[in-house]
Amino acid sequence: MSERLRILLTGFGPFPGAPFNPTQPLVARLARLRRPSLDDVAITSHIFPVTYAAVDRQLPEVLAKEKPDALLMFGLAARTPYLRIETRARNAVTMLWPDAANTRSSKRGIAGHADAMTFGPHTTRLLRAARLTGIDARSSRDAGAYLCNYLSWRAIENVRAGGPLLAAFIHIPLLARSGAVRRKGVARITLEELVDAGEAMLMEMVGLARKARATPGS
Repeated sequence: MSERLRILLTGFGPFPGAPFNPTQPLVARLARLRRPSLDDVAITSHIFPVTYAAVDRQLPEVLAKEKPDALLMFGLAARTPYLRIETRARNAVTMLWPDAANTRSSKRGIAGHADAMTFGPHTTRLLRAARLTGIDARSSRDAGAYLCNYLSWRAIENVRAGGPLLAAFIHIPLLARSGAVRRKGVARITLEELVDAGEAMLMEMVGLARKARATPGS
């Protein structure tokens, strides 16, 4: 029997300005999913502290431990009221905002080469899967210049170096709380809606990873 497909889900902990990070409950819910189509899939999860040092240290460690076929990452975009499927990581780091360890980057770039690196055409499939659940989801070419973009860059580096076959990063908005789904006239996404969209993207990622593993080099 072939080895089980392995999917790694990641989120982030709290950071300055965001004492509650909704990626944590989202990742926890997705990691507990039980579906017949997932019987041959091992789903694991990891929550990164919002520091550059933690990403640099923990990403290689968790990839070496879990050996995922696909990496599905989530981060918070507090000022965006919709779901953002990132298509690329920019070679950019903010020097203005400190991370959760109060560390600021001493340089504006991550690496000395490309301006940006793309995740790949599979992001279009994830966008379609999310939209089919009825959630407001949009494609994005700008993952920012903070930890979400930084993790995206490091993840793509690992894919290109022969690590996971696929990686994707999804920015989620702040969630509606206490049943209040509107703020200043703007509809707020609930955790249940987000879990539905997350499940759809996870199932799509499973299918994509199966195909990629069956056709190496494709």
